[in-house]
Amino acid sequence: MTTRRHFLHTAAAGAACLAARDIVSSPLSAQTAESRVEVLLGEPIGRIAPEIYGHFVEHLGGVVYDGIWVGEKSKVPNIGGLRKELIDALAKIKPGVIRWPGGCFADQYDWRDGIGPREKRPKRTNFWVDAAEWPKAARRTGPERFDPNEFGTVEFARFAKLTGAQPYFAANVRSLPAQEFWRWVEYCNAPAGSATLAERRAADGERDPLDVRFWGVGNESWGCGGNFLPEDYATEYRRYSAWLPSYGTRLSLVGSGPNGDNLEWTRRFFKKAAEGGVLRGMWGWALHNYSWNVSGGRTHEWAQGKGDALRFDSEQYYELLREASGMEPLIQAHWSAMGESDPRHEVKLVVDEWGAWYAPGTEPFPEALLGQQSTMRDAVLAGLTLDIFNRHADKVALAAIAQLVNCLQSPFLAHEDKFCLTPTYHVFAMYAAHQGAQSVRSVFTAPEVKYSRNAQPATLPGLAGSASLNGKQLTLTVTNPSLDQPREAQIAIRGGAAQSIRAVTLAASDVHAHNSFEAPGAVEPKAEALSARGSVVLHRFPPASVTKLEITLG
Repeated sequence: MTTRRHFLHTAAAGAACLAARDIVSSPLSAQTAESRVEVLLGEPIGRIAPEIYGHFVEHLGGVVYDGIWVGEKSKVPNIGGLRKELIDALAKIKPGVIRWPGGCFADQYDWRDGIGPREKRPKRTNFWVDAAEWPKAARRTGPERFDPNEFGTVEFARFAKLTGAQPYFAANVRSLPAQEFWRWVEYCNAPAGSATLAERRAADGERDPLDVRFWGVGNESWGCGGNFLPEDYATEYRRYSAWLPSYGTRLSLVGSGPNGDNLEWTRRFFKKAAEGGVLRGMWGWALHNYSWNVSGGRTHEWAQGKGDALRFDSEQYYELLREASGMEPLIQAHWSAMGESDPRHEVKLVVDEWGAWYAPGTEPFPEALLGQQSTMRDAVLAGLTLDIFNRHADKVALAAIAQLVNCLQSPFLAHEDKFCLTPTYHVFAMYAAHQGAQSVRSVFTAPEVKYSRNAQPATLPGLAGSASLNGKQLTLTVTNPSLDQPREAQIAIRGGAAQSIRAVTLAASDVHAHNSFEAPGAVEPKAEALSARGSVVLHRFPPASVTKLEITLG
């Protein structure tokens, strides 16, 4: 993870002409609806890959030790040392993939340290040992700074399997030779009893192959992953990816893509990698992009980059969402740059680090380095981002929010015997219905949100969302970013009619509302059945909210 360049958001708006017939019974009327949503069932975009709904685990602060791994002797309920409450809650939202072990940690990780008897595994200095963001009260010599390697390859693979996710490994290109990448694949995927490393895996408790499909060839190779030039990294990628054994598993190799809007990294890598046909063996290209407040004319802390997770005003709120909305032009720009050398787009986009990043100060406990609270603002950000991925299902094949627990925009907070779900978790639960469905085009028109940015007028789209179809089940998700204005909308279903509707809404009277160990249920979604029959639905979207409409088509 690292900083990203600011990328200006651009958006296109379309107008929808809606019929006035077949209006669903509602306290609203067609005349009062100020906004319109048109769902075009006959215009498919692509299948929404379940892997878009992925997560990220790094040995950073309290993510692994205390967050995921509590140990087999812990009083905290666990499954082989893995926190059971986390496993159960994560399984409910159907995680497509989980990426591990980093992040920057991966760039110094030796996978051999995490195999064999746990009591014999070496302790190693963690990449993040000297991070400037450590709270003063954090332990100086705990597992967060000196990793005991109790959580290694087999432990992670078991965790992923228990949650229903596919494991996604990040290989160390900066400080391990290519042969060790080859050997790691062998340890994970070689048939039982076929090789010494397969026997080592069996001794570690997993006789059968782990069948790991997703492999990142390095991480942030423009930064902590080696400080390469794109052409140099293309050469390294060629070397590390050449002649890898498959053992019957179709390997999906992911290249270390750009930091935010660095289009030159994408263009130059693809141009070099296209020589000799290297791109034909690449499955994905990983974009990293975080959202934080950026404002040039202010002098307080957030103007320098990262603001506070809990103390923010309306300008900071809207600016963060504007940053998040910039994901869409990033996807479009990098997709175009990739197409210059890969015109058939055989390589798909991967966004395996995304989310909000705030200044230190709201971590749930001192060892949670880069930990932060998650408010309704973060829920809206998560909805905006997932909707962007859904709308570009033909381009984005995998994504992972950073990070799973106790770090950045986490769906979970966990410490000792305490556990809670954040508003971000509830968004993932609501959006799980999109997984595997066919994304269809939707057009949103609504009054713009107007606010002041550095004392200058600024705007955001009034509504945004995405739609998908799975048989007769239409899922429409919508975010309303306005802090004070509900949006009354006509929803026209082109090519079908609603037989029944169920609405699930995540909102709060105060956008700063959040869940904590002391108040784990402060922010929760509310569901209601709506009376519906017809091709036009009327619905009111509350301020600063995320809504899912489950529409059964007749």
